[in-house]
Amino acid sequence: MNHTNKMLRDCALKGKTIVVTGGGSGLGKAMTRYFLELGANVAITSRDLEKLKDTALELEAETGGMCLPIQCDVREFHEVEAMHEAVIKKFGKVDVLLNNAAGNFISPTERLSPRAFDVIIDIVLKGTKNCILAFGKHWIDTKQTNTSVLNIVTTYSWTGSGYVVPSAAAKAGVLAMTRSLAVEWAKYGMRFNAIAPGPFPTKGAWDRLMPGDLQEKFDMAKKVPLNRVGEHQELANLAAYLVSDFSAYMNGEVVTLDGGEWLKGAGEFNMLSEVTENQWDDLEKMIRAKKNK
Repeated sequence: MNHTNKMLRDCALKGKTIVVTGGGSGLGKAMTRYFLELGANVAITSRDLEKLKDTALELEAETGGMCLPIQCDVREFHEVEAMHEAVIKKFGKVDVLLNNAAGNFISPTERLSPRAFDVIIDIVLKGTKNCILAFGKHWIDTKQTNTSVLNIVTTYSWTGSGYVVPSAAAKAGVLAMTRSLAVEWAKYGMRFNAIAPGPFPTKGAWDRLMPGDLQEKFDMAKKVPLNRVGEHQELANLAAYLVSDFSAYMNGEVVTLDGGEWLKGAGEFNMLSEVTENQWDDLEKMIRAKKNK
């Protein structure tokens, strides 16, 4: 067995309906595939309907499940409401909302226009808020229980990060929303959790974030203590667990899945991993010499 194997038993999500925003490609697609394999009905949304249709057909053929593509711009509340109604019409209910839709780019903050800032905050923070309000209020009004929201955040949600300031600000807001509603709406039978992934390369997103030769120049695997990036199935395994009934007592939790990357960056002296054995020998001799004086 290895880390790319599938984790949960067959039919672990049977009977559940899951909505995945940003589900047409990348990590959203990987999570959707596994949800379908585990027996869930899944609706995937984004602004690109053609990509969604292609993804839905591909995943249905692979898994034998039911995947509903719905065009939706999460920045527009009326579109979120229409998407929610379409899912209800097709499947009768929604049990899980997975807020995965995101936008990001790297740039010195002084180069950003107010519009560039707004684009990221509107997709990530406002979009998540729109979906949570539409789905959450419906669950409250219909008294549906055993529901779950899973938000995809980042490890810099709590540390911040230069050169992705709009994303850091927006994801920090999503993290706060996750923890706040985990307490406030638990009485309605809702659970709120989040995943903070480290480097999980995807073709589209990573090409935008690190264009040209940047991916070769800044090898993300070298920042990770495990010396590798994440496999999509690893994230799908965790997401499936968190939206399943096996995690029924987990609420308000943010799970970091990054091979130790952010801890390596956070430790003040972690850069000493670059010191060679010979250099350690020299340092030890210097320290002993000072003690003996």
